[in-house]
Amino acid sequence: MTSKTRAETALLSMTLIWGGTFPIVKLTMAFVSPVLLVAIRFSLAALILLLVFRKRIFPLPPGAVGKGSVLALFLFLGFVAQNIGLTVTTASKSAFITGLMVLFVPLLQFVIERKPPKIGNIVGIVVVVGGLWLLTSPAGAALNSGDALTLLCALLFAVYIVYLDVISRDMSALQLLFMQMAATSVYALIATFGFEDVYFVYDTTAIAGVVYLTLCATLLTTYVQTRYQKETTPTRAVVIFSIEPVVAAILSYFILGEVLGTAGVIGGGLIIGGVLLSELSDNIPLLNRALGGES
Repeated sequence: MTSKTRAETALLSMTLIWGGTFPIVKLTMAFVSPVLLVAIRFSLAALILLLVFRKRIFPLPPGAVGKGSVLALFLFLGFVAQNIGLTVTTASKSAFITGLMVLFVPLLQFVIERKPPKIGNIVGIVVVVGGLWLLTSPAGAALNSGDALTLLCALLFAVYIVYLDVISRDMSALQLLFMQMAATSVYALIATFGFEDVYFVYDTTAIAGVVYLTLCATLLTTYVQTRYQKETTPTRAVVIFSIEPVVAAILSYFILGEVLGTAGVIGGGLIIGGVLLSELSDNIPLLNRALGGES
């Protein structure tokens, strides 16, 4: 197995965990306010890293605090927008709209890094977007405030993915992971007690949700993304991430009773097809060419 294949397999595993966060966050926010939930999960994650890996994290290299704090700002704003949006929209629809970051990453990567995507990536993205449209549109509901916030979340996460690619080689994965957790927790704590109507109700559902979100969906997934995304391209990574709404839709059906129609099922199939097309495009000469003619 090549390092690129290993990295993309790890990113796919991470995406499966992410898919479970949508119904779990939706359930947990019945007991914990949205921004406080971000503060709790990232504060606990930073504390665990500090206690277990302090000697491997410090000393931080020059510039680590600044770069890590900027990266964490995009992460924080994205999660806050997503959580608040989830209080209005459904978990499955939130996942689908978040998946629209597949539209933003290639453009941002070209603008920020001057790296044109390959033809196969573009074709895969077109198929994925068609699938996302089918998944989102069958409900026939007008765009609400929750949907708009989730769309903003997709843009912020796209910026996060591209900037992570820019700075991931400037420090170890563990150091960058700690900086993200610590800075995001600081941002969230300030926002929680400065702007939010805070509530926390002790309940086993809330505790179980916080544990899952902290250990699996924060520490594990952010480490995997920080460690392995640099071994592939942001465009290929984000197409892999587009499987997330399919997983979220399936779990939302079993956990929350949210139902997709026939068009939604077809959309999920198109998403998987688009991912496979992008993943296999390196072996197809016509598709393994960057826009502009370079292979």
